[in-house]
Amino acid sequence: QVQLVESGGGLVQAGGSLRLTCAASGRTVSSYAMAWFRQAPGKERELVATISWIGSTIYIADSVKGRCTISRDNAKNTMYLQMNSLKPEDTAAYFCAADASGFGRAWTYWGQGTQVTVSS
Repeated sequence: QVQLVESGGGLVQAGGSLRLTCAASGRTVSSYAMAWFRQAPGKERELVATISWIGSTIYIADSVKGRCTISRDNAKNTMYLQMNSLKPEDTAAYFCAADASGFGRAWTYWGQGTQVTVSS
């Protein structure tokens, strides 16, 4: 079983930066595809970015393209989301997910989320 724990969220002013971390435990996720999702109050969950097991970005949402970078360190069993030039519309709970198949389509494992709040 894989446990995912997000950290790094917080309150930041518009234009600021945050680095979210997703730490996996229980087993190595080095062969898993992983992703960041977010969900704002009253809105549907949105896929933010997906990364392959070798560290290639598979997908990044247009809403964050050019401002966010997804990366991973398989030696540390950890994934990151660097978010720059944050906007109030980035305010949401951010969740990491892992797909054991490696294809990035079946998100079996989820973290509990970390809140990002961007003030204007």
